[in-house]
Amino acid sequence: MRSETAISERRACSLVGLCRATQRYEPRYSAENDALAERIRELALERRRFGYRRVHQLLRREGIEVNHKKVYRLYRQAGLAVRKRKRRKGIMLERQPLTLPDRPNQTWSMDFVMDSLSNGRRIKCLTIVDDFTKECLDIPVALGISGEQVCRSLDAIAAFRGYPSAVRTDQGPEFTGKALDQWAYENKVELMLIQPGKPMQNGYIESFNGKFRDECLNEHWFGDLAQARRLISEWRVDYNEQRPHSSLGYQTPLEFASAFRKQEIDSTTNNITRSRLD
Repeated sequence: MRSETAISERRACSLVGLCRATQRYEPRYSAENDALAERIRELALERRRFGYRRVHQLLRREGIEVNHKKVYRLYRQAGLAVRKRKRRKGIMLERQPLTLPDRPNQTWSMDFVMDSLSNGRRIKCLTIVDDFTKECLDIPVALGISGEQVCRSLDAIAAFRGYPSAVRTDQGPEFTGKALDQWAYENKVELMLIQPGKPMQNGYIESFNGKFRDECLNEHWFGDLAQARRLISEWRVDYNEQRPHSSLGYQTPLEFASAFRKQEIDSTTNNITRSRLD
């Protein structure tokens, strides 16, 4: 206003409702405030989930007497506000009883198991199990597995043994996304999602994952992704063909599945023979 007109400072401040002392004020930065702001920044970087209240308590433990409002002001000026974590809402579902299927391919269970390579990089293992025969159908291993990759793995298994009637999973983003939902619709497969925070509703895969961790992941130190895939594949073959299961009458999953198929074939043959004799 004063640059474009001949109005006085007193008159200009009166028109906009501004105190003249405020208009003339120039902030003064002290070395003490600079040192305090630097210490606040150091503590916030060390404790990334600490807000200004906890930082204030840490400063007091160090013997720095400072008002919490001043800590808040310096904390905000440094752009150190902690982002609030977004809570992922699970799908509301009724509890489904964990029943034992009475035939192969009736229900498959899936879950992810995490591990790391020797260089610290994380790997994801997708465990897929037939709930009736206890066979481990596949364990794809990668640095990351999307919903589309889950569908491709299921299609590869189904090419040899057909599609299941249902697949039981938790509510992970790979299992609740559009890719798996579309796959299930196209192949007439029921998706059975467990309730959030209830892993034992998927107890068959949880039991398998415990064996997988103890007997494979905890026994090997993977140097790279290729080695991890090779050793995990070898363990899966041993699990299916060599490891006896007490729940299967101490048969291996492969022996149990073969015996069940033979029993079905014999039963079908006998029924055909009887119908011909009648």
